[in-house]
Amino acid sequence: MGRVASCGDNAAMESFFALLQKNVLDRRSWTTREQLRIAIVMWIEQTYHRRRRQTRLGRLTPIEFEAIMNTPAALAA
Repeated sequence: MGRVASCGDNAAMESFFALLQKNVLDRRSWTTREQLRIAIVMWIEQTYHRRRRQTRLGRLTPIEFEAIMNTPAALAA
């Protein structure tokens, strides 16, 4: 992130930070940095990683992809 002529990388980070601001930072005011840190970590781990559909996974969420990959037939291979 931040290198000259790497617009694709910057666009992905800008999209992430826009979602973070909309879903966490703008929802309420935080009294301590620790509360904000916990809220950000919880949002990333519980919402962003689990619900966001990813092109590399065939437009599946990471949870859906893991369910497909961890079927008994896949484990036997």
